[in-house]
Amino acid sequence: MIQENEQDYTESIEKLETAIPGFDFLSVGGLPKGRATLVAGTAGSSKTVFACQFLAEGIKRGENGVFVTFEEPPKALRKNMRGFGWNIAQWEADRKWAFVDASPQPGDSPIVTGEYDLGALIARIEFAIRKYKAQRVSLDSLGAIFSHLADSTQVRNDLFRLASALRELEVTAIMTAERTEEYGEISRYGVEEFVADNVVILRNVLADEKRRRTIEILKYRGTDHQKGEYPFTIIPRRGVVILPLSAIELEQKSSNIRITSGSDELDRMCGGGFFRDSIILVSGATGTGKTLMVTEFMAGGVLNNERCLVFAFEESREQLFRNATGWGVDFEKMELEGKLKVVCRYPETAGLENHLIMMKEIIEEFKPNRVAVDSLSALERVSSLKGFREFIIGLTSFIKQQEIGGLFTSTTPTLLGGSSITEAHISTITDSIILLRYVEMYGEMRRGITVLKMRGSMHDKDIREFSIDHKGMHIGKPFRNVTGILAGTPVYTAQSEVDRLSSMFEE
Repeated sequence: MIQENEQDYTESIEKLETAIPGFDFLSVGGLPKGRATLVAGTAGSSKTVFACQFLAEGIKRGENGVFVTFEEPPKALRKNMRGFGWNIAQWEADRKWAFVDASPQPGDSPIVTGEYDLGALIARIEFAIRKYKAQRVSLDSLGAIFSHLADSTQVRNDLFRLASALRELEVTAIMTAERTEEYGEISRYGVEEFVADNVVILRNVLADEKRRRTIEILKYRGTDHQKGEYPFTIIPRRGVVILPLSAIELEQKSSNIRITSGSDELDRMCGGGFFRDSIILVSGATGTGKTLMVTEFMAGGVLNNERCLVFAFEESREQLFRNATGWGVDFEKMELEGKLKVVCRYPETAGLENHLIMMKEIIEEFKPNRVAVDSLSALERVSSLKGFREFIIGLTSFIKQQEIGGLFTSTTPTLLGGSSITEAHISTITDSIILLRYVEMYGEMRRGITVLKMRGSMHDKDIREFSIDHKGMHIGKPFRNVTGILAGTPVYTAQSEVDRLSSMFEE
């Protein structure tokens, strides 16, 4: 009986879609309608952007808003938010956005305890809400009020009055508050969370000398929500964009159709080529031919009239085109025909979340049949391990959902063997793994290739020698007198011993 009542109560709470990308999924529908939500975070965690975006997205949906500012004057907010494409001044002229300015004015003397009363301010807010028929309200930031009041009891009472007034007007409100620590008290004054129905935490954590923004719904009174932290980023012309990785489901389609790798010999090693919607990882030391495999993968696709897309994070456009020409592949002609698109970016120009969003947008716009990323190891430099794994999961799942063939490269830390951090993080979610290795033989460096994994298909188990010339990659015979190649510790065995061991296995 109790469970039934709780379910009825949960279902009775109507939610207002915020339209902030990703947030409505985390909150299972949006913010509880007619209630106040506390958005807390340290300095620089994007509280003000979130509060403004909440109103901006509402206006786009025909819902007017009131912004109550306690710190930044309206003039500064109008200017700062133009970079996100929000023309607040125009919305004010259209009577869709209204400011209630409670920010400090130049020359104002500090107000001492006992003189500050929220009554007049609440009256101004109520008047603006009624005048503009607002459905959304943002208050930024509550900490400015508390700086005038030393008595926590008075602070709590005034907040109760404010929250009650907003609830009576049936508006959905966001109240921002500043924190002093990323993983400490919810808010600086320790009382805000007790008067808000819901609490959302924004974090901007410094880990391994890299910043990572996350959002967490800490409390959602009487209704369901996703648990834990989720990465988000700030995008020009868009604002806050949340990446809800839990939205990824293992529902991708699986195809039996084969596509060429661009090399007939490699196709034979893979049992007839790659599957159309598979994720292929090519791992090897620098100079072993990873970029060549990307080039041949693209050339094979264009030859079959497929659209191909390359994301390059290590080499410039000029280098890629020059290298391709040296292998007999004309990237420039392919681009002119509209069959190839090459996007070059330095990893340090943005965070991984921004790179992921950019890559998704380009894929959706270009609609390729094949995508190559060269290389993942370069992207690994600009993120923490957790952030990198989230990026990998987000990108691979998106590509598979689009039924696109994806080829990723990663660089091993040593010349002769070993696995990279990149390889360890992506290997379990790839369909195929191809290893490229250097092999030292009698004072000479040679190259070896093997198909370590080919999900859903038989494949060649040999480690074969290959060479590179002006026509690309040529795969030859297996290494028969060397063991320990993949581990980077080759051991040479006399041919007679090899024959003896072979006969034993045959028996």
